[in-house]
Amino acid sequence: MTYVVANRVFVKPEYADEFEQRFAKRAGQIEQQPGFVLMEVLKPRSEDTPYVVLTHWQDEQAFQNWVGSEDFRLAHQNPMDRDAFLDGGGIERYEVVVHSN
Repeated sequence: MTYVVANRVFVKPEYADEFEQRFAKRAGQIEQQPGFVLMEVLKPRSEDTPYVVLTHWQDEQAFQNWVGSEDFRLAHQNPMDRDAFLDGGGIERYEVVVHSN
């Protein structure tokens, strides 16, 4: 079973580049976490749609271990200004039941 966490984030257009650059700069860090499978940052095609950050894990425990890790703390210690975001979004958790390549 693969465990997927989707973080939906409504970003104001003028902050979109900064938001994307922050993830690009951190690329390579999360891959070091045991149980990590894949991360995707999906850019919206319209202003009324959120960014979606998908992380795939071997199981829920691997995700929980990352959330409790020093790397997670470091990744979230310098957040963007609250003015960069609109209301809405949030975290959703899923279990993969069908996978096809």
